[in-house]
Amino acid sequence: MLTIVRYGSPEMKTAFQAIERRAKADADAVRAEVRGRLDDIFARGADAVSELSIKFDGAPPREVPKGERRAALDSCDPTLIDDLRRAAKNIEGYQKRLLPQGSMWTNPDGGAVGYEVRPVDRAGLYVPGGTSAYPSTVLMAIIPARVAGVREIVFCTPPGTQLKPEVLAAAEIAGADRVFAMNGVAAIASMALGLGMVPRCDVVAGPGNAFVTETKRQLFGFCGIDSTAGPSDILVLADGSGDPAWVAADLLSQAEHGARSGAVLVALDEGFARAVCDELSRQIAILPRRAEAEEALRNYGAAVVAETREDALAAVNSLAPEHLEIFTRDPETWLPGVRNAGAVFLGGFAPEPLGDYWAGPSHILPTGGGARFFSALSVETFLKRISVLSYDRYTFANVSAPIARLARVEGLEAHARSAEERYK
Repeated sequence: MLTIVRYGSPEMKTAFQAIERRAKADADAVRAEVRGRLDDIFARGADAVSELSIKFDGAPPREVPKGERRAALDSCDPTLIDDLRRAAKNIEGYQKRLLPQGSMWTNPDGGAVGYEVRPVDRAGLYVPGGTSAYPSTVLMAIIPARVAGVREIVFCTPPGTQLKPEVLAAAEIAGADRVFAMNGVAAIASMALGLGMVPRCDVVAGPGNAFVTETKRQLFGFCGIDSTAGPSDILVLADGSGDPAWVAADLLSQAEHGARSGAVLVALDEGFARAVCDELSRQIAILPRRAEAEEALRNYGAAVVAETREDALAAVNSLAPEHLEIFTRDPETWLPGVRNAGAVFLGGFAPEPLGDYWAGPSHILPTGGGARFFSALSVETFLKRISVLSYDRYTFANVSAPIARLARVEGLEAHARSAEERYK
């Protein structure tokens, strides 16, 4: 089911490159299509957005009134609502622990320097629809913005039959201020630029397909964004001490997302890797989303056999997986060697769905190797650090001359005079 390769082999390199480049397969075509749609939106504004919505969704954009959101909440299974509220409590508690505080200190000159932390005024969150509803992602997107102290939270999700009651219920539980039934490029552009009924947002965040990701990329600068995420991926690091059936189930938990999902096993024991492959064959045969999972494993899966701990960790850091499960004896001892990963799950009883639905950390994570430079969506996505400087008369007197000299080296005479003017 998975191709077994050796660490450091050309086959491993080829497999890892395929996983990293999944989202780039149709990049040129998607980029051009999005550019064309945005050019039209820049030219015609809300009219172009409305036409896009009607073309792709069969309905114009609309704001979902508070009464409809409350009705959706009341219509859902009470057990589901209780589950969502409990998950929301975990997410909120985790995000509160991440809130940074401003600080001031004295530098070597004797001046006071530091920073203040402020939330953006308005955040726009997008969660896709399609054949599935994602109320868990609604919680993961909105709650960090609310905990950060954002004044107004705008939420967009696809309209029509894709506007599921559980999604609206999750938006109510999470604390969205305004909800719009809008999809894809139209939704992202409306939030980034402030078009029609949708107010302009300072940060636009949330997952989506290639068109959503490319729209965020092209509009970065008009607003802040979280990351440019793509198809999901998982890497399970195993030393052979666990149950192959559990590892196989965890690999399939990501492979079933779609044909471009990545699923990699890094094992210190070749016999264990083969046992996992056997389990994959057994479990995938009865999986409802079998076709998607099989294609994902065939094109973007691999079982890497590593001889040493160092090689296994090198494979992890090279791939920089979205989800990393460390399925070993004493998994905590492996954690210091992990430099690149979106989220790390330690031990046999921390499977990836624990992060998707329950524990608290956001499951909106960097993909496609983005964990080398991006972090998970969190309160920090919606916060700014503002530098603060304060010198008194005598402290500044000691540094005005070197400041003036540095300014003149750069040819900025007015800067130099600004530093000297106070002591004429």
